[in-house]
Amino acid sequence: MPSIDYNNAAEVTEQLEDRLVKSLVGDTSVDRRTVLGGLGVAGSAALGFGSTQAGADPGRGDENEHGNFGAVDEYRDTDFDPHEFLTTFNTGENGQESVPQRVYEEDGRTVREFEFTAVDTTITIAPGIEFEAWTFNGQVPGPTIRAVEGDLIRVSFENHSQHAHTIHPHLKNLDPDMDGTPQNGPGVIDTGESFTYEWIAQPAGTHFYHCHTLPLKEHMHRGLYGTIIVDPDPRRAEENPREYVNYHGPIDGEFRERLIDEAKSRNHEYAENDAVNEMVMVMNSFDTNFDGENEVYAANTRAFAYGVGESDAKGNWKAGETKHPIQIDKNERQRVYLVNATEFDFINSFHTHSQFFDYYDHGTTLMPTSKTVDTIMQTQAQRGIIELDYSGHQPGLYMFHAHQSEFAELGWMSFFEVV
Repeated sequence: MPSIDYNNAAEVTEQLEDRLVKSLVGDTSVDRRTVLGGLGVAGSAALGFGSTQAGADPGRGDENEHGNFGAVDEYRDTDFDPHEFLTTFNTGENGQESVPQRVYEEDGRTVREFEFTAVDTTITIAPGIEFEAWTFNGQVPGPTIRAVEGDLIRVSFENHSQHAHTIHPHLKNLDPDMDGTPQNGPGVIDTGESFTYEWIAQPAGTHFYHCHTLPLKEHMHRGLYGTIIVDPDPRRAEENPREYVNYHGPIDGEFRERLIDEAKSRNHEYAENDAVNEMVMVMNSFDTNFDGENEVYAANTRAFAYGVGESDAKGNWKAGETKHPIQIDKNERQRVYLVNATEFDFINSFHTHSQFFDYYDHGTTLMPTSKTVDTIMQTQAQRGIIELDYSGHQPGLYMFHAHQSEFAELGWMSFFEVV
């Protein structure tokens, strides 16, 4: 038997989505504090609904009109696909067409060069619900950059936004001029200006980049953030194994080989990486009425994008369906590069149903920092790697979501479909 019935899961996704959209277009009978008593997002087997509580005044906000709520309909902007984003890595050789990039050698070092442009645009965060965002290359989250430890990451940045911006990397950056803050180097990059950032890809791990212009919370919340993945160099792991483990005991040849194998599995230039299904999930949120509280939560921007739509329950989804689970091969190792970009809330979280996983905080170690857990928490800019094994599970739907229940009901609820 599948873990959750497809029809029930589709009904729950649809009802949650409808409730969210109604709350955002002015239906005061529903607000962000609504509790779905029977849903069971905290782990209950039930899949029903509780009563609806009256909400707060939806008219709160600042004096300017920031949100742009479209007709309640299917997703209208097709340029950003959260399913495509999930597995797209920009390496300089391969990636998105919207990200000009190349890779070459310079002074004995591999250079991965990318062109980033800041633009103001409207994005869709739920069916018919639009948000006026500030973006890198017209998308939220920004493009995922992937390099190998020791490479030079070169980002040619042009600002076509109406606001001044920067790009600040959460890397071990040795040059203060490249820190991407208003106080260092070129400072903020004004409208029409450009600057080329250069960073050494270090340390190996899952990292973060974002605009660091003030007011910082607005530039973050509007969408100016993304992920940098630095693959470990297996040769370096062999030579300096203690840099990759929180372990003070003896390191023998067998242990060293384990670290080398793990490094190869994380390095996109090695064949061992092909055996792993890798995904990027950026937990984010949107304050649609600009009152300092989020109304929408998601993994990769679109509420319920990885929920359940119309299906024949055999892995085949209705043509054009914009929401469907993440389909995974049970015999394949699963790896999630998880980043928290949520503004206004202290923490976000990731919880799996009927499953435990290994977690690597910041992804800077080759051995787990937390082993056999089913929930982890991240503050803003915290990130890590989640390793999952569904080889012993029956085919079907397995939920994962934020374990702040209101985050789940407001968009951050998803499913893996194990086949």
